[in-house]
Amino acid sequence: MSVLIFLGILFLLVLVHELGHFAVAKWTGMRVDEFGIGFPPKLFGIKRGETEYTFNLFPIGGFVKIAGEDGVLEGTDRAVTTDTRFFTAKSKWAQAGVLLAGVTMNVLLAWLLFTIAFSVGVRSAVSEADATDQAMLTITSVLPESPAADAGIPPGAVVTKVSAPEEELSALTPSAFSDFVAAHQGTELTVAYRTQGGEQTTLLTPESGLISSDTNRAAIGVALAQVEVVRRPVGQAILDAGVHTLLSIKEITVGIGRLAYDSVRGNADFSQVAGPVGIVGLVGEASAYGLTTLLTFTAFISLNLAVINILPFPALDGGRLLFVCIEAIKRSPINPRYAATLNTVGFVLLLLLMVAVTWNDIARLV
Repeated sequence: MSVLIFLGILFLLVLVHELGHFAVAKWTGMRVDEFGIGFPPKLFGIKRGETEYTFNLFPIGGFVKIAGEDGVLEGTDRAVTTDTRFFTAKSKWAQAGVLLAGVTMNVLLAWLLFTIAFSVGVRSAVSEADATDQAMLTITSVLPESPAADAGIPPGAVVTKVSAPEEELSALTPSAFSDFVAAHQGTELTVAYRTQGGEQTTLLTPESGLISSDTNRAAIGVALAQVEVVRRPVGQAILDAGVHTLLSIKEITVGIGRLAYDSVRGNADFSQVAGPVGIVGLVGEASAYGLTTLLTFTAFISLNLAVINILPFPALDGGRLLFVCIEAIKRSPINPRYAATLNTVGFVLLLLLMVAVTWNDIARLV
């Protein structure tokens, strides 16, 4: 099921991206020869006006074929500009608009998905003062080499019961939990918690020295929060979704930049980088938590595609946009054969990177 959901998400994200290219190309008067759903080989097509809408065998996205987009006049090195409706014949503003449209659509899709999720309700941390009876005491992180880590308690687990011999924690709140644990240093506690796998119980003995700011205070090595489903009015959801979209773009950009910088220095950590195989697993985890979690996960993937696609690297929209900017500055077209070669090399490098990331995914599974 996770594979089918992943393919559905990928199809949606790529289709929306290509729909952006298609709409702006049509709007600026370019001739669109084909709008493909899925990737070839072609199963069948429907011709409407000058555009053929094709349905292809591999349903993992789509593509738009714009006349003159990568064309070269036969036997020459000159770009195709003989038809005023060709991509290369249009203004640089029109070309840039077409290239930016796909990324823009991915950002708008993410904004929409965040809005829907916030309106329906998403699991959010709330203060103890604002928590309702529906709030759940949730483990947000686990300290490595701590009693909780040794017991295998995962982040996201919901604490349902904590007890010591002849005593039980009455209020399931972060502060009450922390005080209860601190008061039972060296005493074996019974902690019951719930995960997607069901109810589990483990025995933990609080230790001192785990909290850097208070080394004498006993703890088991978890961070906790009151979590409950928070629903926002539609207007507030739209505003919050917009802010969340911008903050997510910033975080993704910084993360990619840091990974690239560390890669150049030779100390990049690729353990947190997921390819298709890894994303399938993440999709399964997200869907297990419910619709809104899956929506926010899809929105985050859409923003990742947007940020990656706008990078000034050959074969990506950002690389082609860079060529357009260079042509605008030098007031003459780049030799299309050179551009095509760079795009081909870029595509091969991206393909090799995808193979490497996928291999890393499989290695982690093994």
